[in-house]
Amino acid sequence: MSTAERAPRVLIADDQTLIRTGFRLILSTRGIEVVGEAADGAEAVAAARELRPEVVLMDIRMPNMDGLEAARLILKQSPDCRVLMLTTFDLDRYVYEALALGASGFLLKDVTPAHLAAAVRLVDTGDALLAPSITRRLVERFATPVPRRQHSTPGRGTQPVPPHRDLAVLTPRELEVLTLLGRGLSNAELAHELTLSEATVKSHVARIFAKLTLRDRAQAVVVAYETGLVSPRGCAD
Repeated sequence: MSTAERAPRVLIADDQTLIRTGFRLILSTRGIEVVGEAADGAEAVAAARELRPEVVLMDIRMPNMDGLEAARLILKQSPDCRVLMLTTFDLDRYVYEALALGASGFLLKDVTPAHLAAAVRLVDTGDALLAPSITRRLVERFATPVPRRQHSTPGRGTQPVPPHRDLAVLTPRELEVLTLLGRGLSNAELAHELTLSEATVKSHVARIFAKLTLRDRAQAVVVAYETGLVSPRGCAD
């Protein structure tokens, strides 16, 4: 049975017992197995190492070790694991930092039961959980774009230097796709914008992720802003 056909195994990390109990009940009643719980970041890292969940619901603020450090360690030890951050405030610097290090998205703690279950299933398929409007606002507030420098090329005048050394490995088309990813476009919207098939778009996206060592679209949005491909106004520089 493929990952898409079965429910993912989930670890819940939150220092509030009621949150853990409520989320466990919600997921269990929807056929999603909760393999363990953790009351702080250190427990979460140890539990993830032992239980090997596919998805971790990770509170940001916990004692002993916060969720950000725990997420970093879990993603390092288990690269295929998906981490969803839990927060009470969407425009949170820690959420932004979590997305930058590889978390697949975030959920507000007052999430509806249906949305919680759908989110867990979504990220288990390899997609990032992105609410484009919130994600753009989050990145616009906390990203620190690196100004693009200019250099001269004989016979061609002044040319822009790629804003991040890793972006030099991308083709012009891949840079264009990354820019649109940063604006929150879906594969279908990318295909329409670029007059390409969705299969071709998916190939471009996969190559971008491989070349830049990105886990998913969440990291792609962060990179697009921090490298200056997308400005806080939502337009390419």
